[in-house]
Amino acid sequence: MKVPESDAMNDLRAPNDQINSQINRQSVKKSDLKNADFAMFQLIAAVMIVTALVCCCFTIVNAGERGVLMQFGQVQAQILDEGIHPIIPIAQTVKKLSVRVQKQEISAEASSKDLQEVFTDVALNWHIIPAQANVIFQEIGDKLAIIDRIIDPAVEEVLKAVMAEYTAEEIITKRGNVKNQVDTLLTSRLSDYHIAVDDISLVHVHFSQRFSDAVEAKQIAEQDAKRADFVALKAIKEAEAKVNLARGEGEAQRILRETLSPELLQKQAIDKWNGNLPLVVGEGTTKVLDINRLIERNIR
Repeated sequence: MKVPESDAMNDLRAPNDQINSQINRQSVKKSDLKNADFAMFQLIAAVMIVTALVCCCFTIVNAGERGVLMQFGQVQAQILDEGIHPIIPIAQTVKKLSVRVQKQEISAEASSKDLQEVFTDVALNWHIIPAQANVIFQEIGDKLAIIDRIIDPAVEEVLKAVMAEYTAEEIITKRGNVKNQVDTLLTSRLSDYHIAVDDISLVHVHFSQRFSDAVEAKQIAEQDAKRADFVALKAIKEAEAKVNLARGEGEAQRILRETLSPELLQKQAIDKWNGNLPLVVGEGTTKVLDINRLIERNIR
């Protein structure tokens, strides 16, 4: 049986139409996905542009900071406190400076009054005066410039001036006075640059090795001298004690001789007498001891 040609062609076209339909549906899906991605990109871009515009129109000054307002690069008198502030984009910019207490460690070398080398490690706590933040930025610059141009040279100069007024020994024994004088001079010097000194500590003060050896030798010599003085003083005290003892014994003998009398000696002899007269055996005879004569001899 022969199949009609039209039916055969229809049978061949049916699978192709299905394939084409699937391809078309996939193409539509891809197009929709591209459109959705593009729309999302547009949204994100718009949000970013709006955010950038908002950031350009506002500035935030964080806690412990002050904002120096500049218009076309010129420092303005207004100082921005902590918080959010509107600004004119492009025309105005803000430089933020920390007004918190900051620590700076400095090592300096100086000479004492007796020309000894003094090496000092200093810890300085300081801060920018908030009401003068715009002036210090205009005249000096940011934190690094302040430390490099003002603080380090000032500390070294003040230390040299103060150390030159004390001997090496006084720097050690009068450390509190040295610290107070450094604090006073440095506070006065840095206030001219709109910087406040909160505290200064002389963390470590040391001298050359040769001076340290000399000080140690001196201390040893002083200890030896003190020990020798103690031994000599002890000998003197012992001698004085012996002399005083001898004087006391002599004085006791003198007082005893002055207070003894024949009557007292006779009374003491009678009190101790047992009633029997002692016999004295001499050459060829025996005699009774005469008490009165014995007392008189002892007194003489």
